[in-house]
Amino acid sequence: MTNSGGIRTSSGRLLVPALLFIALVVAVVGSLGAPLITSVAGEFGVSLATAQWTLTAPLLVGAIATPVLGRLGAGPRRRQVILATLAVVVAGSLLAVVPPSFGWLLAGRVAQGAGLGLTALMMGVARDHLPAARSGPTIALLSVASTVGIGVGYPLAGLLTDVAGLRAAYGLGLLITTGAWATAWWSVPQPPAGRSSAVDVPGAVLLGSGLVALLLAISQTTMWTDRPVFGAALLVIAAALIGTWARRERRCAAPLVDLALLRHPAVAGANGVMLLGGIGMYLLLTLVTRYVQTPASAGYGFGVDVFVAGLVLVPFSVLGFVGGKLVRPLRARLAPATVLAAGGTAVLVALALFALTRSQLWQVFAVMGMLGLGVGVFAAAMPAAILAVTPAEETSSAMSFNQVVRSVGFSIGSALGGLTLAAHTPAGSTFPTDTGYATASWLGAAAMGATVVAALALRQAPDSTTTGVQSGSGSESGLRKG
Repeated sequence: MTNSGGIRTSSGRLLVPALLFIALVVAVVGSLGAPLITSVAGEFGVSLATAQWTLTAPLLVGAIATPVLGRLGAGPRRRQVILATLAVVVAGSLLAVVPPSFGWLLAGRVAQGAGLGLTALMMGVARDHLPAARSGPTIALLSVASTVGIGVGYPLAGLLTDVAGLRAAYGLGLLITTGAWATAWWSVPQPPAGRSSAVDVPGAVLLGSGLVALLLAISQTTMWTDRPVFGAALLVIAAALIGTWARRERRCAAPLVDLALLRHPAVAGANGVMLLGGIGMYLLLTLVTRYVQTPASAGYGFGVDVFVAGLVLVPFSVLGFVGGKLVRPLRARLAPATVLAAGGTAVLVALALFALTRSQLWQVFAVMGMLGLGVGVFAAAMPAAILAVTPAEETSSAMSFNQVVRSVGFSIGSALGGLTLAAHTPAGSTFPTDTGYATASWLGAAAMGATVVAALALRQAPDSTTTGVQSGSGSESGLRKG
């Protein structure tokens, strides 16, 4: 079938799996560097710290691309933006497969990072082109896929690296990103007519620069132990740039992000909950993957290889999607804010379990399953809390900002875990003490406790009927139900 612009589109029945596939692909490819860092260091003769940039660089690019693509996705050329961005990701995947040097591999990973900004556009497509009864659950699943999808590629990448080498693992990325581009070309329709195409380019530069400075400051944990003054300077620069951007947005006729919408108590509260929740979620994820690979000679850990470490994330991903599916029946009885609190509570339980008992590998698998269940519920409930007060045409922009907040929370969680373990690493030792893992887990539990309290407080936020904004996504009409 074709739309009014002559562009081939799929039916609604095919559109949903297409959007989910694209969201899952960009999540997998964006995190593909994590299990391959050691192999990259050996293949190209660089240090582990240098190889770490194959993971850090795409995350930074994704943080910059997300708000820009969110605004472009709110305009009349959303289909073209999606195809062009996926073409960049495919080109980056090709560079990652056949790099003559580490620099070319890093360039490929940078290009792949652009795809991390596409999830919000998939949500915009769902809200515009699916019936209200289907768009809400689809947007929830897209949110889940973008979060728990990171665990899908880990075991595959580890297995391919062990069997056929590093380039085979990156070849997986090339294969699935090419499939994602073809899927987008076939299935993504043009947006409704009448959307504005204006993009605040200076605002994008200010926000992007501020986010890079902020994420560098909070993700490079060694900076705070080796050069704390430089780290503090980066935070000051980030605050100045983001503050300047906020002042500009209030005066701009076509702002990159609608700050008036972000100031709505429901939206501001949901983003605050996302920031806090992201800290606890990602902190546990990084702790577990590091713990299981620690050799038993350290007095704890299991010394597993990359493939088994990837398998530890399988229950995280599987139960993450199960948790996402549970949100729809839960929302029939509870408000999105209450469901958010339930997801946060499950993550809190996972952190407490890891702090108290982790001597057997099966216990770690159980912890990751509980984490995935909580993250799935949390991620699926988040869009409803925001879109209940968001106009349909602002879906991509509002959700892209939420994705940026999530990235910041993830980075803080990773940094908090790294700094805590570093503080519990004895002088001259390679590995932190086992107590360091317990301490970091309890810090994460404290962050999740604050998340649960903040989520429950959202039930008192004004609902969409007080703003005159109607949700087209099938979200709850308010946050005080239940």
